[in-house]
Amino acid sequence: MTVRLAGGAVPTDPVDVLVVEDHRMFAEALTAMLATQPGIRVVGSTGTAAGAVAEAHRLAPTVVLMDYRLPDGEGTVAARTIRAELPSTRVLILTASAEESLLREVIRAGCSGIVTKGRSVHELVRAVRAAAAGETVIAPALLERVLGGQQRDEPAGLLTDREIEVLRLTAEGLDTRAVAERLQLSVHTVRNHLQGCIRKLGVHSKTQAVSAAIRRGIIPSPG
Repeated sequence: MTVRLAGGAVPTDPVDVLVVEDHRMFAEALTAMLATQPGIRVVGSTGTAAGAVAEAHRLAPTVVLMDYRLPDGEGTVAARTIRAELPSTRVLILTASAEESLLREVIRAGCSGIVTKGRSVHELVRAVRAAAAGETVIAPALLERVLGGQQRDEPAGLLTDREIEVLRLTAEGLDTRAVAERLQLSVHTVRNHLQGCIRKLGVHSKTQAVSAAIRRGIIPSPG
């Protein structure tokens, strides 16, 4: 897994960002700041978790920059839905402080990472670009502690519920198209979920992903 606290080169294609923040003044300031950055464009803004999901479907942003505490729920709940339904969209959680319990929640939701509101503008922009490049935006030392705990206590914590479901059906012998039909998803979405499993489990194929998931107790051994 590639870990970057604040890195990533400016991508060739624009990074489309959806801002999710219920404090209007902060949201407007954040939008204005991001709009001045080369290679980044803000495509929308909303102040609720429900709005985040709806706008993500409508706009298909590269990155959703989402406040953790929203009027209608926690940002990680909306993030889990977005990641399950739009696997190519990355989610960064904005929060006042990064406690270890919150980091576990962020990882379980399939987010690319977390950015505290005390970070500089420069660090935030680099974090957005890193997330767009598929990198994990969490301090390496903290990530090691969190993942170490997950491997002992929550072996499935890295994978979303949908990714686990896709792996389980793959282990039962279903091909990609059959998995898509069973879960009422597109073949493209199932392939994205499998790629997510491969990346998160640190393997090189879906067969290896299934084997690793069974070995770690994430899914049961078929039969």
